Amino acid sequence: MLKNVSRKQLNALPSLVVSDEAGNLFDLPEYAMLARSGNEFVIPEREAIIPLPYGSDLHVLPDRYALGIDRRSGKIKTLKSYRGMKVFAASAFLAPAYTALYLSACKKKEGARALPLFAYAAVGFDGKDFVAAALRVDNDKRQDCENFDQAEIIRRGKKLLKKYKGNRLTTHLIENCAFDYLCPAARNWVMGRWEAPVPVSVGCNSECRGCISKQPEESDIPSTQDRLNFTPTVDEIVQYCVPHLESAPRAVVSFGQGCEGEPLTQARLIEEAVREMRKKTQKGTINLNSNASMPEAVEKICNAGLDSIRISLNSAQERYYERYFKPKGYGLSHVKESMKVAKALNKWVSLNYFIYPGFTDRADEMAEMTALLKEIPVNMIQMRNLNMDPHMYWEEMEMGEVKAETIGIRKWMEKIKEVRRSIKFGYFNPPLMK
Repeated sequence: MLKNVSRKQLNALPSLVVSDEAGNLFDLPEYAMLARSGNEFVIPEREAIIPLPYGSDLHVLPDRYALGIDRRSGKIKTLKSYRGMKVFAASAFLAPAYTALYLSACKKKEGARALPLFAYAAVGFDGKDFVAAALRVDNDKRQDCENFDQAEIIRRGKKLLKKYKGNRLTTHLIENCAFDYLCPAARNWVMGRWEAPVPVSVGCNSECRGCISKQPEESDIPSTQDRLNFTPTVDEIVQYCVPHLESAPRAVVSFGQGCEGEPLTQARLIEEAVREMRKKTQKGTINLNSNASMPEAVEKICNAGLDSIRISLNSAQERYYERYFKPKGYGLSHVKESMKVAKALNKWVSLNYFIYPGFTDRADEMAEMTALLKEIPVNMIQMRNLNMDPHMYWEEMEMGEVKAETIGIRKWMEKIKEVRRSIKFGYFNPPLMK
């Protein structure tokens, strides 16, 4: 038996979920689900298990063997086959607003290709439904699956194509993002509500290992969507953003989207667009999602009328930050300076923090993050799941077989609150009251 685990606890765990070669998912009742935290395999606590959120996807993990706990012996088993049939590991890609508490437990086959750029939460089956190791971190329902009727979105999108005929940016948002990629932000803009996307940049000053819009040619990781291939004008931006700010409920417009590079490489364009928007309306929230690599540019954009900035981090430790972002011409010190600049100008500052259970909640990472929060009064941590092959990320960070003290994501959140009680946890850019 596993240490400190009774047979009663073991039997209460959900069943292991696996896939056959055809991609059919099913559970193995004689095996309990296992989970991954960092580079260790752990038993998820029962309170970490929730029904699989509506709108989540289930994924097959090719060339990855499932790990489960034999309910009879209490031993961890690597399952390459089951009753003469080849089986593979499975995982859950969680719906928006949910953060993974544990990752899928699996072993990579020698020579296996990297997994696509998704997040891989632990999944199980409780006898009635699929379950996942996850937590809802934001009650905002703006991207809940039931809010989207694609037929209605297409109908409205076609009307907007006529209304904004000749505007390359709105055409991109409708035809590519809303119709093809099913981007929730683009679809919400088409529906005239909540947060609207404003992509502007074809280039980037970093080479993030998990970039969803552009991967190196030699990479075996496919990009999940194509990057914007033109630079919009101020008029193209203002034409649709001002009406959205004026009329949408809880209106937000956000520069910095998954279909572009780093928006600060178009800092002057953003500054001019923000200033022009604020000439026409004081309503709504203008937000920037960014790597915050250029403090001077951030200051100018804030002074032009920006309301909030969301800054991406995988780690508060410089060595891990650089291994993931591979920054060009800037470093973590520039990112922190941008935070200070924005706070000095009374702007809302969120961290777009990529959560990796077993890394985020390590003692060394917590120490650096708490030091950052003591120094800079960040308003919010948006707990985004790290979208990357967990094995690959661990290797890219050069973590090796090192084992470190971890406390779990729930307790990590409690510790962060102790450091800065005013901080908010969430998933989305909030509309700010003025």
